[in-house]
Amino acid sequence: MRYLTLLRAKQSTTPPPPELMAAIMALGEEATKAGALLDTSGLAPSASGARVSLAGGELMLTDGPFAESKEVISYAIYEVRSKEEAVEWASRFLRVHQDLWPGWEGEVDVLKLFGPEDFPAAGA
Repeated sequence: MRYLTLLRAKQSTTPPPPELMAAIMALGEEATKAGALLDTSGLAPSASGARVSLAGGELMLTDGPFAESKEVISYAIYEVRSKEEAVEWASRFLRVHQDLWPGWEGEVDVLKLFGPEDFPAAGA
């Protein structure tokens, strides 16, 4: 089953420590070799994005930045056996931040992606 993880944090005014980036790369390599990590990327600040919404029958466009105090700054997609495994990868990602970037704060949403196993077979 697939899970999408979304990392939320305040956009930092300083670059992350090189040791953190090395640890993130090592963790990503480990997750890829384990067959768990399918894709990942950093996201530009929301100032370069937009939000399209539908309310009251009206489509509305809002250009970024958005008012949230934390930005979604990266994502990853995992192929894992359980939610607990996805949570463990997300926790390990945050632990390297905890260990190598003092004072950094963020959170990861772990969201299951629907797959064929979530829908009954046609004609069943």
